[in-house]
Amino acid sequence: MDEKKLRRSLSNKKIAGVCSGVAAYFDIDVTLVRVLWAVISVVYGMGIIAYIVCMFVMPTDSDPQ
Repeated sequence: MDEKKLRRSLSNKKIAGVCSGVAAYFDIDVTLVRVLWAVISVVYGMGIIAYIVCMFVMPTDSDPQ
């Protein structure tokens, strides 16, 4: 069985690959994740902090596709 792991993408990234990694983990469109993350950042302000934390905590994808 293929084990899913939450990892930052090295091949499909705009800033650090966090949104792309989240999209791959949940098997949804990366654009949707980026828009939702931006809305959360603007409305609540916590998205920016969460992104920075994820950028340092999430490991990078060792096998970019």
